[in-house]
Amino acid sequence: MASLPFRTTLALAILHVTLGGCSTSTGPAVPSEPRVSELPPPPIPVDNPSTPEKIALGKQLFFDKRLSGDGSASCETCHVREKGWTDGQVLSVRPGGVRNTRHSPTLYNVAYLKTWYWDGRAPTLERQVAAAWAVQMNADVAKVTPTIAAVPGYREQFQKVFGGPPTPANIPMALAAYLRTLNSGDSPWDRYEKGQRSAVSADAIEGYALFTGKGRCVVCHTPPVYTDSLFHNVGLELGKATPDPGRFNVTKEAKDRSAFKTPTLRSVAISQPYFHDGSVATLEEAVRYMASGGKADPNKDPLLTPTGLTEREIGKIAAFLRALTSTEPVVKPTLP
Repeated sequence: MASLPFRTTLALAILHVTLGGCSTSTGPAVPSEPRVSELPPPPIPVDNPSTPEKIALGKQLFFDKRLSGDGSASCETCHVREKGWTDGQVLSVRPGGVRNTRHSPTLYNVAYLKTWYWDGRAPTLERQVAAAWAVQMNADVAKVTPTIAAVPGYREQFQKVFGGPPTPANIPMALAAYLRTLNSGDSPWDRYEKGQRSAVSADAIEGYALFTGKGRCVVCHTPPVYTDSLFHNVGLELGKATPDPGRFNVTKEAKDRSAFKTPTLRSVAISQPYFHDGSVATLEEAVRYMASGGKADPNKDPLLTPTGLTEREIGKIAAFLRALTSTEPVVKPTLP
């Protein structure tokens, strides 16, 4: 183990990540002291300030099937805490029987994102929630909103929180306030970074060194959220009969064809299957695919190149990723 102080300076931390991202070493990486990269307080928009009452209201709505068009599904149907706030399905089937074309993304740490959806088409979390409510839950919001307003317990809470009845605008605001609390910042790796040396295995420590060094994972999966919030084509659409245009649908720029947002790696071990299409079943397979440099898509991101990781090294990176798993308990609310 290196003799650097446990809490490295910012300059050394930046140097460590920069050098790790450019490493050309072919031998085993030497574990180094990690920098402390705990999650900061989540950013809260000025036009939707957070209060305990608003969060509690949003939590009730999240678990309430009355938000869906036919009363058969809640937000939790596709975003289950025990499955990393995903549903464990390759592609979900939403109310009405329509199968989604993309995998349900995790809701962990959505407060820290800059755009939402795999293609980043929603500029705010509130806009994303409003769109998902209508489409993913097959809800005519003009008809569902009166159903919520007819519930005395909801009507009273909306009056207290928003000064008026439920509306198609303030229901997503309450939901977004709750979603901004779903943060995975108490993983074994977080505890290790803060000085609890027994919190993780030796494999996880070596995996971190590979993650920031030879594997170059950190180039796109930057702490503390372990995403760069950017969009990359990693080759998964190559060979499909109808390739998903991805970010191109939003920007109409050729460079964004089949590019998708870099997902957070916090609690990634419990949110399988992986990638925007749910095409990879296990964590090791996902690491192996990225380490291989991906498929030979002519529009593939030039950052994705073969790393030469061995199977043993892939296993160690997977061990590090498992150490990023948080297990914050969630108590389901009593619905009004």
